Amino acid sequence: MSPAALEDAALLERVGKGDEAALEVLYQRYGGACFSLARRIIDDPQLAEDVVQQVFLATWQGTGYDPSRGAVSTWLLSVTHHKAVDSVRREGNRRKRLASEQALLEVAATGLGPADETWQRLRADRTREALRLLPAEQREVLLLAYYGGYTQREIADMTGLPLGTVKSRTLAAMRRLRENLGSIA
Repeated sequence: MSPAALEDAALLERVGKGDEAALEVLYQRYGGACFSLARRIIDDPQLAEDVVQQVFLATWQGTGYDPSRGAVSTWLLSVTHHKAVDSVRREGNRRKRLASEQALLEVAATGLGPADETWQRLRADRTREALRLLPAEQREVLLLAYYGGYTQREIADMTGLPLGTVKSRTLAAMRRLRENLGSIA
């Protein structure tokens, strides 16, 4: 084993005994290399930083390092690689889940389901049929009010009718419309 590898092994042994300064030295030596590796695997610098933090936290909590299998640096990079790959898998699964949840929310927010669309069309057809059964003057004020968005005052101005006449036609039209909708059902 090289002198540097022996020194790293000694540092790792000190970390195992709770020596924070030894962990800091290891981080200063290999944190950058671990981040570079994680960053190549993960296309997100925040996630790569999280991976490096996990690697050194795992080192602090207990290593599992076997000196006969290679240098500490190789071991740290191997742990980084595994944690980065795990992170990519977790993130991919999370994104798939979020994408499917988002798709469901968009469908719920933007469109009605087939049954709702069918009922909406049926109600619209029934309403149009009930409107056709109204006398022309009553149908005119309702269409201007509800489909044109005009106020009763604006309808009076547009049609040249007195405001009271517009109001009474609207009320009469609403009553007949209610009756017509009841008889169509």
